[in-house]
Amino acid sequence: MRNDSVADRDTIAAIATAPGAGGVGIVRLSGPHARAIGETICARRLTARHAHHVRFGDADGEAIDDGIALYFAAPASYTGEDVVELQGHGGQAVLQAVLARACALGARHARPGEFSERAFLEGRLDLAQAEAVADLIAAGDVRAARAARRALDGEFSRRVEAIAAGLLAIRVHVEAAIDFADEPLDTLGGDALRADFDRVATELDQLLAAAQRGRRLRDGLHAVIVGPPNAGKSSLLNLLAGSDRAIVTDIAGTTRDLLHEVVRVDGVELTLVDTAGLREGGDVIEREGMRRASEELQRADLAIVVLDARDPEAGTAAVADAIRDVPRTLWLHNKADLLEDGPMPATDARESPLLLSARTGAGIEAFHARLRELAIGEAADAGEGAFTARARHVDALLRARSELADARGQLDHEALELAAEALRASHDALGEITGRVRADDLLGHIFSSFCIGK
Repeated sequence: MRNDSVADRDTIAAIATAPGAGGVGIVRLSGPHARAIGETICARRLTARHAHHVRFGDADGEAIDDGIALYFAAPASYTGEDVVELQGHGGQAVLQAVLARACALGARHARPGEFSERAFLEGRLDLAQAEAVADLIAAGDVRAARAARRALDGEFSRRVEAIAAGLLAIRVHVEAAIDFADEPLDTLGGDALRADFDRVATELDQLLAAAQRGRRLRDGLHAVIVGPPNAGKSSLLNLLAGSDRAIVTDIAGTTRDLLHEVVRVDGVELTLVDTAGLREGGDVIEREGMRRASEELQRADLAIVVLDARDPEAGTAAVADAIRDVPRTLWLHNKADLLEDGPMPATDARESPLLLSARTGAGIEAFHARLRELAIGEAADAGEGAFTARARHVDALLRARSELADARGQLDHEALELAAEALRASHDALGEITGRVRADDLLGHIFSSFCIGK
């Protein structure tokens, strides 16, 4: 965390629009000297929150470009500092010349994410909201953009803070009870305390489920394609990728190594991994491929199980054993185009297997719908309350839930000091999400992933 005051900070500058030519380009400045630098470039005084049509001049007074200058006075700006935006034509040569002029007048080039970092440090955004800025920029479809917008508006943060407030109230109660250690807990409001524990635990579980959906919406699914040899796994990968990424033959064991491909299906990003067919035996190379497939399944969000529709029971035992720890599975009966008498009936209730032909594409619409449902859940389809989240948020919520459960167990044994310590750890884990509790290296890691100018 920085110890410098706003007045002591450098003034930073960057091109805030995407690289390449465009109709409009923006150079953004922020810091104590932003207004003075902007007024020098524009050769006129800038009034807060007014659009000024100006010429941007170089050191000799020659015009670099003409455009619009906007000045936002601290603290009513994105960063909480004085901010100037110079909006000119979008050619890179012009923008670079304006940026160079700003730096010659005392600004320095901004680091990636430094504008948003300053907004966080000045309390304009909390850490989860700052991350949502990057998520909104990177959103691949309207659904993801709306979810990022909700996170930026503070929906995720408000729910975190509400649970943190409930935890704090419980901590106060437990700490007060410690001062009366000779009294039974039930005489110190034990029933109400347990009810508060249950309420907060329920709210935490609900938020964790929403954050996990938000993480999948932001990061997509890590999906591993598994099944017995010659079931059509590589054909499915090629169908989803829209190109011949994997070699397809009738020879069992053709795929021996992992093949990764990132695709987007109806707005859901999938990191697909094609794997070696699972079976007993095989040569040493094929066995190594199966070992790697098993390792990949340990990291998977979803296992897409591909079986031959003509004999869907063949090889299911090896597959079922391999995917037992994967949180979600989607079963496909492939090669539907080769069936002569209609689909073979399923002999078990494995999540209503879908019938598909990776060769012709028949059944792909139902497959897309099931993927979307698994990725973000039925509730997220409606869009109500969905927000983006990151892996670190999910990890923090998991730790908060674990510590809360530990605190409840200690409370049941009336070990109040241990319960208080677990509650503190749970509260701190929630604080990491919004930045109430943080480390400098965490901030550096988060903001370094932003684009320059934001």
